[in-house]
Amino acid sequence: MTKQHHTGSCQCGAIAFEVDLDLSQTVVCNCSRCRRLGSVLAFAPREEFQLTKDGATTEYLFNKQQIEHRFCPVCGIEAYSFGSMPDGTRMVAVNVNCLDDVDARSLDSKPVDGASA
Repeated sequence: MTKQHHTGSCQCGAIAFEVDLDLSQTVVCNCSRCRRLGSVLAFAPREEFQLTKDGATTEYLFNKQQIEHRFCPVCGIEAYSFGSMPDGTRMVAVNVNCLDDVDARSLDSKPVDGASA
């Protein structure tokens, strides 16, 4: 699969975005946050992510405090988070469950052991 253009949002629609993603490379993480949220994640360079409705988000940092988990203060959904690759490249992690017209559970996601990180 190649990158395709997707739109998405939080549940209430206060936050909406567009992003180019390759959904053949999704992951599910077992860290304390992702496990509880049930997130299916896809990653893209930060410049390929555009907020189209920029409602105020709340930020949550935990563990090494390197990933900016952003969630809607109205509905509580974490649609995306910001971070950096080991080489410093800025990236976005998109919660595929928040994409329009995508069934995240039908994807062949790779498990990642974030609990040990």
